[in-house]
Amino acid sequence: MLQSLTDSELRLTENAQHKMTELFREVDDSIAGVRVYATPGGCSGVSFGMTFTDAINANDGVREYSSYKLVVDDGTLEYLRGVEIDFVDQGDGNATFVFNNLPTAQGGGCGTCGSSSGGGCSS
Repeated sequence: MLQSLTDSELRLTENAQHKMTELFREVDDSIAGVRVYATPGGCSGVSFGMTFTDAINANDGVREYSSYKLVVDDGTLEYLRGVEIDFVDQGDGNATFVFNNLPTAQGGGCGTCGSSSGGGCSS
């Protein structure tokens, strides 16, 4: 059963919403939404990203915006509950989506690999 996501669960800033609207003007009509996902990052903890998706599954939470849907499976939502996704463009060609307010408990410790979990992710 699909669930509707609220701002308290996962939120896009106004900048991120505008960028998503812009991106959705350029994609095929078969794209159902943008899927937010989590992947294990080894000693650096969990990493997050986004990709276009053509399917919305029964275990997905969906946040509907005017021209697109934000889709998150229930397992990933546990890592992202309360997170804000922003779009930052500093004008130097290095624009990216950034995940703010990530819970600190999900990052892994790093002893030997030299990596660490950052707060920003690009799509």
